[in-house]
Amino acid sequence: MDDLNWRILKCLQSNARVSFSSIGREIGLTPPAVAERVKKMEDMGIIEGYRTEISPFLVGYQLKAVIMLRAFVGKLKPFLDKVRSFDEVKNCYRITGNENIIMEVLLRDQEHLEKFIDELIVYGECRTHIILSSVVSDTVTMKPN
Repeated sequence: MDDLNWRILKCLQSNARVSFSSIGREIGLTPPAVAERVKKMEDMGIIEGYRTEISPFLVGYQLKAVIMLRAFVGKLKPFLDKVRSFDEVKNCYRITGNENIIMEVLLRDQEHLEKFIDELIVYGECRTHIILSSVVSDTVTMKPN
């Protein structure tokens, strides 16, 4: 990974639909050179994919929350098997500390949150935090020192 690849990644993370011509103008390469570098990073697995971001609010999700779960004895594995089936879960991480799991979830409203928590409490003790606003979100990957 050289400096040009890091600059290409920064451009793509800001806008995955940006043209190779635009990237090339910004970093001083021809569009074919940019395309070749992007293809190599895709082949190496550095670029894992592209996605479309959707406004949760505009499609009916009024609440975002972070839910931490401390699994009951014997319930972590069943939860890990089940969590992928929950449509509400945007991100889920297995973590160290007092809790085993931290999830970012999207919910229609307070009633939906209550029903979702009811589904979770069979697996463990939940702590829920409503997200009021985003201070930093999906920052661009920085080149390691």
